[in-house]
Amino acid sequence: MGQTSLNYGVKKQDGPVECLGLSFENDYKRREHFLNKLREKLNDPDFRKIEGFPLGSDEDILNLSDPPYYTACPNPWIVDFITEWEAKKPAKPDGNRSYHREPFAADVSEGKQDPIYNAHSYHTKVPHKAIMRYILHYTEPGDIVFDGFCGTGMTGVAAQMCGDRNVVMELGYQVRPDGTILCEEIDENSKSIWVPFSRLGVRRAVLNDLSPAATFIAYNYNTPVDVTSFNQEVLGVLEEVEAEYGWMYETLHTDGKSKGKIIYTIWSDVFICPDCSGEVVFWDSAIDTVKADVKDEFPCPQCSAKLTKNIAERAYEAKYDSILNRTIKHAKQVPVLIIYSVDSVKGRFEKKPDKMDLKKIHDIENSPISDWHPSAELPDGYNTRQPIRSHGFDHVHHFYTKRNLIVLAHLFRKASASKFKFLFTGFVGGATKLNQFHLKNYVFGGGGFNPGPRKGTLYAPSISMEVPIISLCQDRLRTQLRAYNGLLNQNIDNIVIATSSTNAISTSSSKELLDYVFIDPPFGANLNYSELSYIWESWFNVFTNNKQEAIENPVQNKGATEYRQLMTSCFSEIYRLLKPGRWLTVEFSNTKASVWNNIQTSLLEAGFIVANVSALDKQQGGINANISKVAVKQDLVISAYKPNGGLEDRFNNAKGSADGVWDFIRTHLKYLPSFKSKKQVAEFINERDPRILYDRMVSYFIQHGLPVPLSSQEFQAGLMQRFAERDGMYFLSEQVAEYDRKRILVRQIEQQSLFVSDERTAIDWLQDYLKAKPNTYQDILPDFMPKLSEAAWKKHEARPELSLLLDQNFFKYDGKGEVPSQIHSYLSTNFKDLRNLPKDSPLLKAKAKDRWYVPDPNKAQDLEKLREKSLLKEFEEYRGFSGRKLKTFRLEAIRAGFKRAWGDKDYPTIITVAQKVPEDVLQEDPKLIMWYDGAMTRMGD
Repeated sequence: MGQTSLNYGVKKQDGPVECLGLSFENDYKRREHFLNKLREKLNDPDFRKIEGFPLGSDEDILNLSDPPYYTACPNPWIVDFITEWEAKKPAKPDGNRSYHREPFAADVSEGKQDPIYNAHSYHTKVPHKAIMRYILHYTEPGDIVFDGFCGTGMTGVAAQMCGDRNVVMELGYQVRPDGTILCEEIDENSKSIWVPFSRLGVRRAVLNDLSPAATFIAYNYNTPVDVTSFNQEVLGVLEEVEAEYGWMYETLHTDGKSKGKIIYTIWSDVFICPDCSGEVVFWDSAIDTVKADVKDEFPCPQCSAKLTKNIAERAYEAKYDSILNRTIKHAKQVPVLIIYSVDSVKGRFEKKPDKMDLKKIHDIENSPISDWHPSAELPDGYNTRQPIRSHGFDHVHHFYTKRNLIVLAHLFRKASASKFKFLFTGFVGGATKLNQFHLKNYVFGGGGFNPGPRKGTLYAPSISMEVPIISLCQDRLRTQLRAYNGLLNQNIDNIVIATSSTNAISTSSSKELLDYVFIDPPFGANLNYSELSYIWESWFNVFTNNKQEAIENPVQNKGATEYRQLMTSCFSEIYRLLKPGRWLTVEFSNTKASVWNNIQTSLLEAGFIVANVSALDKQQGGINANISKVAVKQDLVISAYKPNGGLEDRFNNAKGSADGVWDFIRTHLKYLPSFKSKKQVAEFINERDPRILYDRMVSYFIQHGLPVPLSSQEFQAGLMQRFAERDGMYFLSEQVAEYDRKRILVRQIEQQSLFVSDERTAIDWLQDYLKAKPNTYQDILPDFMPKLSEAAWKKHEARPELSLLLDQNFFKYDGKGEVPSQIHSYLSTNFKDLRNLPKDSPLLKAKAKDRWYVPDPNKAQDLEKLREKSLLKEFEEYRGFSGRKLKTFRLEAIRAGFKRAWGDKDYPTIITVAQKVPEDVLQEDPKLIMWYDGAMTRMGD
C-alpha cells in the first residue's frame, strides 16, 4: 500500500504548530507524533473491540489517517478536542441568559448545484448550505455540532462556513458589522422587517461515520488545500501518465492516417439465441440508434427468431485471471462503438472497432499490471449479488477493463497524498463497467453521454461505457478546483473526525458535550452503504465493519426490528452526549411508514422528545407541518430535544403521578412554536393538538418504565383546566398572548387534513367533523363514506360500522332536557330562525334531536371506560387466539390491551400478543412498537 507520507496538497501552517496543547516544529512532526500514539492504541486489543472498528491492517489504517484530527478508526482524541473547544468559546453577548430555541425546518435540498456539493459524489448527502440554516438557528459561534452519520462531512463544512459573511449573505440573511445575523420576518402591519437571528462565527464539528470511505471524504472536504501546488502536482502526474499510457486510448481515424484520441468506448453484452445457438450482440440487435430506444423484443441476426433478454441466454467466456491464478467465467462483452477526436480536425467522430482496435484491447488484456491494485472478493450482500449473478463480477478488479485498471493502479501509486486520493475517489466510480450510456443524449444531443453508475445499486448494464482514466481525472480536477475556491477558509483545527459506530463515539466520557446534532441517518433498506462503498474502500484496503450498520438487509439478517434496535443504540449515545435542553435534527427520506415509525420510536426510546415533524413539499418548494402519521410521501425534518435536567429530577420525584403529567406538558409546550403562518394563513401547529400531546406524554412515561396515570379523556379534561385553547391547540398563558396578537393579522387558520386509514383515524375525523357540525347519522353517513372509499384502509384492520364508532365515542342528543352547548352554538350560528333561543326551546330541541356531538371531556370519561371495557373484551379473544398470526383485528383493542397490561406490569402478555400481530403491522404502528419494545426491555430480552 505504500509508505505513510505527508498529505501533499493540504495547506500547511509554516513554522511551529500547536495541537491539543502541544507544540511541534512543523506539521510533519505533529503528524509523526500522533501517528505513533495511534499506532500504540492500535496495539491495544480493547481499542480494537470498540463497536464499528473498521476491517483493515494497522498500516492501512495509519496510511489513511491524519491524527489527531482524523482517524480511519475510533478517534481517541475527541474528548480532548471538545474540552479545548469549550475553554475557547467566546463570551455570549447576552451574558448568562438561558438557551431557548423553537423547532426549525428548512429546505434540505438547497444548494445541490453548488460546486462544493458537487466536488465529490456519495450515496446520499445534504448540501452544506441547507445545513447552515439549521446550525445558525440552533447554535452560537464556538458551539459544538455533531453528525454521527456524517457521510461526506457536509455538516462540518456548514459549521465552518457559518463564519463566512459572504456565504451567510448568499443564503438571504443580513449581517451587521457587529456580526449579528438578521432574518427577514413579517411584522404586525404585514411589512417585511429584519430581526436578530444568530451571530456570525465558526462552529466546531465532531464528525463520525461507520464507513472509512465516508470519513476520508469528510476529512478532505474539511481540510484546507494549497490550490496552486495541488493543481501543479496533479497536472504533472497526468502528463507523465499520458506519455506512458496514452497509446492505450488511441485509435486510427477513418482516413487511415491520423491518430484519434478515444473519448468513450461503448461495450455491449452478448446473448445466445436459443433457436440457432448463434451469438446476438445486444447493441446491434436491440438498440435503435435512430429513435434512441431499447427494444423489449429484438430479432436474432442469424435466424430472425424473436428474442427478449429473458428468452435469450447470456453468452459467457472463460479466461485466465492472472491475479487470481485461475480460470474465471464472465458474461461476454464486446466493444461496439468508439467515439473519438482528432487533433487536426474539429468535432467528434465515431467508428466500429477495427482489427487494430480489437488487437490492442486483446494485447492489453494479456498484459501484466506492475502496480498494486485491489483484487478483494466481494462480500455476500444484497447489492453485491447483482453483478455476480448477472456478469460474474465477484472480485473488485473485475469491475474494470484491463487498460483502465492498469492506469488506475499507476495513478493510485502516484496519489499517495491525501488530496490526490480525494481526487482519485472522486472519479474511480465512473471508471468501472457499471457506467451507463445515455442513449438519448447520444442520439438527440442535449448533454453528455455518461450518466455514471446507477445510484443505489451495483447494477452492471447490458450497454456500458468505458471512459479513459486520464480524461476522467482531468474532469474531476476541474470540478474540485471550482469547489476549492469556496473552501479557502477551512481550518482543520475546527474539526475532529472518527470512524466507528455512532453508539460508541465517546466511550471514555460521561460528560454532556454537544451543543447541537444534525444527522441524515440511513433509512431502512433504502441503501446498503457498506456494499455500495466496497469498491471505493478496496483501494484503501480498509473496509466498513457492517455488524453495527443500521440498515435493513436480509443477507445481514437485519429486518425492521434490528434496524430499530441499532438506531435506538445510536440515538441513546447521542442523547447521552447532548447537553440538556439542546436540539437534534433528523433529516428523513423514506416513503415506508414502518421505517418512519422505527425512527420515531428509536428517538423516543433514547429519551428524546419530538417537538415538530415537517414535510418538505418538493413540488411547492415549501414546508408543510401537517403530515399523515402513516403515509410518509415526502422528505421529513424531525426536530427533537433532550429534556432539561430540572424536568427529569421533578419527574422522578413525582413517581409517575398526575403531577408528572402536567409538569411534562408544561415543559414540552415551552419548546413548541407559538405561531406559524405562511401567505397570510395561520398554520395549525400539529404538536399542540391534544391527541399528539397525549401521545408524547404516554411515550415519556413508558420510556421511564411507568404506567400512564390518565386516560385520554382525563388528560383532555386536565388540559382544558390548566392551559389556554385556541383553534384546537393548547398554549401556556404567555404563549397564547402572542398567538392572539398574531392571529388577528392573518386571514384564516389552516384546516387540518386527516387521512382515514384505520379505526383511530376514523374516530379522529369524526371528532373534528362533529366539533364543527353536530349532525344526525343520516347526514353524517354521506360525508363519512367517501372518506373510507378514498382511504387505503389497512387490510388487517377490522372496519367497524359508523354506528359503532358513534356509539362508543360520541353522544347523541335524545331530545330530552336542554340542548347541549355544542349543538346549541352550531344551530344558533347557522340557522337564522334558531338564534337567541334558550336551550330548552321546543323548536331548538326538535332541530337538535338525534344529532351526534363531541362530549365534554369531563362527561366523556364514563363513555371512554365503557369503550375500553368493550375493547379489552376483544383483546382477550386475541390473547386466546391459537393460530400463528391474527389476520383481521381491531388495532384499538390491541392498543387498549397493551396499555392495561403495561399498567399491570404484565409484560409477557404484551410480548405474546405482539408476536401474533403481522410483522408489517407491528412495525408500522408506533404505539404497538412502543409498548412491545418496553415490554421486551423489562423482560431483559
